[in-house]
Amino acid sequence: MNLDSLALVFGQIGLGLCLGLAAMGSALGIGAAGQAAAGAWAKEGRANQPLNFKYIILTGMPLSQTIYAFVLMLVSLKAATYGADLKSIGATCGIGIGCGLGQLGSAWMQGKIGAAAIRAMSESEGKPFAFSIIAMGIAETIGLFSFVFMLLMM
Repeated sequence: MNLDSLALVFGQIGLGLCLGLAAMGSALGIGAAGQAAAGAWAKEGRANQPLNFKYIILTGMPLSQTIYAFVLMLVSLKAATYGADLKSIGATCGIGIGCGLGQLGSAWMQGKIGAAAIRAMSESEGKPFAFSIIAMGIAETIGLFSFVFMLLMM
């Protein structure tokens, strides 16, 4: 295996890790928020109250980081199809891993914020929903920055 082939493999591994790390972050975030939602629904069910649909919104928000990583990966692979050089180990692998780690952290923390927000909403008749969306949006911004900055580096 020559150096160009090895560099190409590492570049592709970086792009694969981009999606894999982002998906892991989304799964962790959705898991955290989903557990809180299940607990809140159980509490509402015991109290014979209607189940709050807004918890689904907060639970699903960490999914977007996987979409950002998928778009970055597709753009990179499409660029390679049209002749862009993905053979730079440092650049392509670093961009993929950097974006993936940014998405992982953003989605995971967004889910933890969502879990806390669901608990707060459950205990206060849903009052902090708008503030919860804002707090989760701040965590989302890190994922967006990671996506956009790495896309610009390509």
